[in-house]
Formats: sequence, structure tokens, C-alpha cells
Amino acid sequence: MSEGLRGRVRAGERSAFAEVYEAYAKAVYNHAYRLTGDWSVAEEVMGDTFLEAWRSREQLEPDGGTLKPWLFGIATNKARNANRGTGRRLAFLSRRPAPEPVADFAEETAGRIDDARQLAAVQQALSRLRRPEREVLALCVWSGMDYAQAAAALGVPVGTVRSRLSRARARLRRLTDGELAKSERERREQRGGRTDRKVGISTEPVRCRGEVKGEAAFAALPFQEMQEGSR
Repeated sequence: MSEGLRGRVRAGERSAFAEVYEAYAKAVYNHAYRLTGDWSVAEEVMGDTFLEAWRSREQLEPDGGTLKPWLFGIATNKARNANRGTGRRLAFLSRRPAPEPVADFAEETAGRIDDARQLAAVQQALSRLRRPEREVLALCVWSGMDYAQAAAALGVPVGTVRSRLSRARARLRRLTDGELAKSERERREQRGGRTDRKVGISTEPVRCRGEVKGEAAFAALPFQEMQEGSR
């Protein structure tokens, strides 16, 4: 990006803001998805983020480095609001009758279903983290910010970022392992223990592709993000 970009943005230069959008739109979009878990909501958050950035451009400090902490701070607040709205909608839907389950009638689809189940397990574990923990993970782990940048985005001390990140990593690892163990049990109940009619014995299903364990779970959401982004 060109020099003096902060000053040009503060002055309301549209070409400067276009540079900012080109440089950070994808990163803001991905960050919003990590916090909301929904691509359509993430797109709305991204749009609201840049709209708010343009409206509040005069509050941008004239000196400093990357604009990423500033934009991600706005995006984090927008995602919080979006998640509140999503929570209200989910509460409404939870009171409605659940749809009939769709039978797994094709063996060739089993691997895809297992992949989705593993990703769902990671997302379920992530959703059980406290909001501050999810936010610091999204900033430091998936967006690659250092402690100072994350602190600037969240408006908290650097020490707070450090402690939140440590707790978040430990809890996510523990919750993910638990969710994956639960998912594995459900998979075995659905597909395992089938009886071979010819010999009358119980057969054990083989391990399917797409299963992730422990530390590998941390790569699951960014991997899904790359898959979705390539469509």
C-alpha cells in the first residue's frame, strides 16, 4: 500500500479507502466467518465493517502501522451484534418441530458425511468457548496477529490477550477431543456392528477418511474456509 495511507483515509480520499478494501476485505471476511460460523452473516459483517470504518475514518490515528487491528476491532464488534441476532433466531427455531432425518442410503456419501461430522464437532467445541476466548483465538491463531495487535483490536491490555489465549487453547483442545469422541461413538452406532448375513458375525467398520484428532482440530476451520473460498 502507498505511503501516508492513514492520512489519506482520514481525509476521506476514496481511492485510499479503495486500497484499504482491496488489501483487507478477504481477511475481514474470513475473520467474520470464524466468529459467526456462517458465510452469509460473515459477508454482512464485512460490509458493515467497511461502512463503519468509512464513517469513523476521522477517529483513525494518523500514525501507526497496519490497519488490520483497527478493521478487525470493528469487525469483532459487528460479529458480536450479528451473533446476538443469530442467537435470537436459533431460540425461535428451537421451539419448532425438528425436520425428519435423511437416511444415509448411499455408501459413497459416507465419507463426505464423516468429513462434515468432524468439522461440525470442531465448530460445536468452538461455540462452547466464551466469546472473549473465541475472539482472541480468531485474532491470534487464525488471523496471525501478535499480542499487541490483538490487544489493540479488542481494546484490552496485552497481558489480557496472553491469558485469554492460553485458556482458550486449553479449553478448545479439551472440548474438541470430547466432541470428536462423541461423534465417533455416534458414527459407530449408526454404521458399526453390522451383521454379516452370510456368516452371521458382527463386523467392525473401518476408519473413514476425514477424521481428525486432538491438535489437528485447530486446522479444521481454516481448512473448511479454504474449501468454501475456492467455490
